Amino acid sequence: MKTTGRPQAQTGSKTIDAGLGLLEILRDHPDGLTVSQLSRASGLHRNAVTRHLTALGRHRLVTRDGHTYSLGLGIVELNAAVRQRLRRAAAAELQKLADACHATAFITVLDTEDEAVVLTVVEPRGSNIHVAYRAGNRHPADRGASGIAILVGRPPRPGERAAVTTARSAGYSVTAGELQPGAWGLAAPICVDGRPAEASIGIVTIGEQDETAIAPRVLTAAHHIARLL
Repeated sequence: MKTTGRPQAQTGSKTIDAGLGLLEILRDHPDGLTVSQLSRASGLHRNAVTRHLTALGRHRLVTRDGHTYSLGLGIVELNAAVRQRLRRAAAAELQKLADACHATAFITVLDTEDEAVVLTVVEPRGSNIHVAYRAGNRHPADRGASGIAILVGRPPRPGERAAVTTARSAGYSVTAGELQPGAWGLAAPICVDGRPAEASIGIVTIGEQDETAIAPRVLTAAHHIARLL
C-alpha cells in the first residue's frame, strides 16, 4: 500500500499548535501555572500537557519551579533576535520618514498584553527643533498614537477604548498630548503576513501637523518594513 506523509504532517501540525497554545497561556500568566491548570486552560489531557512541557523545556522555552511552569529564557532570546531583525529592517525607513516629515520617527513594540515600549528612535536630519524621544520608554498599550496603532492591527478586544475603534477604521492612529503635553503623534501598525501586529511605526512633533500629508508617509513606511520581515 502506498503511503504519504500527510497524516504525519497533520499530527505534527497539531503538536506544534498545542505547544504554541501552551506558550500563549503561560504568556498571560507570568507567575506560572501547574499542569492541572494548563490542562483546564488548554483543554488538553494532563498527560499531553506534560509531554508538550517536556519538549518545550528541552528548548528552554518553559521552565519549572516545583509544580509550576512559566516561560523560559529561550523565549527572551527569541524575542531579542526578532527585535534586532526589526531594528535592521526599520533603520532606513525610519530615517526616510523622519527626514520627510521633519519629525522624530520611532518603532514601538507590544511588550506585554497591556504595555508598549519604544524600540528604536531616529531624529530628522537638518531640523533645528524636534521632539527628544528615548528608546525604552514604556506606556499603556491603549495610550498614545504608537500603542493604539498596534492595537489597530490586532483583533478587537472587549471594552477597548473608543479611540482604538475609531483608529481601526482609519488604519492608523492620531493623538495629541496623551503621553506628553503639546506633543502630536501619528502611527500605523506593522502587520506581517496578516498576523496580529506586534509593532508600529510613527512620528511625534510639537504641535498639530497636516494629517493628510503625514498619514500616507507613515502607512507606506509600515508597509515597506512589513515586506522586509
